[in-house]
Amino acid sequence: MRLWMIGCGNMAGAMLRRWIASGVVRAQDVHVVNRGDRDLPAGVIQARDLPEDGAPDLVILGVKPQQLDEVAVRHAVRVAAASVIISMLAGVDAAMLRTRFPGPEPVVVMPNLPVEIGQGVVAVHAPDVSDTARARVDALMAPLGLVRWFDDADAFEAAGALSGTGPAFLFRFIDALSAAGEMMGLARADAAAVAMTTVSGAAQMAAANERTPAALADAVASPGGMTRQGLNVLDADRALATLLTRTLEAAIHRGRAMAAERRG
Repeated sequence: MRLWMIGCGNMAGAMLRRWIASGVVRAQDVHVVNRGDRDLPAGVIQARDLPEDGAPDLVILGVKPQQLDEVAVRHAVRVAAASVIISMLAGVDAAMLRTRFPGPEPVVVMPNLPVEIGQGVVAVHAPDVSDTARARVDALMAPLGLVRWFDDADAFEAAGALSGTGPAFLFRFIDALSAAGEMMGLARADAAAVAMTTVSGAAQMAAANERTPAALADAVASPGGMTRQGLNVLDADRALATLLTRTLEAAIHRGRAMAAERRG
């Protein structure tokens, strides 16, 4: 699979490393256009412009959203040779891609950072995409983790917000859990290790269990016990659920504002 990548920052770089490690693409078949060379896998071609000849199987857009128009002016003619263009730019939808890059079928993805270890989530939205394009996108994204297609734009937006921002919120939760352990008298290193391993083990258990996370929480909490008393704090007036809903809504609202800026 021959790839052209326009921009290869943290997220695109994480995806690229996983693609090469999994064997879905070869380093020598990847051409990256960046403003400056980055630390990418050996064999990947880095340049300031796209190749003069040939055509890729897929083009990946990994620049900052505010660079979309600049990139389109510079590269749209060459990108027209591709059959599919995949964007991971927040606030950029398929219609914007179709307008700025006529020719290739537009696909919008929202990956999250654990794609680098094959444990990520990739939400995909591509209205009216062909079966051939869908198969190519599926083949490329499969090594990254869970791949979910959403026909409904609102569902894609919600899934992207949940998966894309979720790791940062979970990192913050781990940090807060560790800080709470310190306040209870644990040494910093001990609190950090216990919090990290507790979250990691619980997540793996939940992923492998047929019961829902809510059922697992109740199973751990004996009536009148320590865990139940703690859950009572989180469950009172749906405190935790309300907080996370507000958190995701803030992320979604920012995404909509960015999309409006792109259209305007």
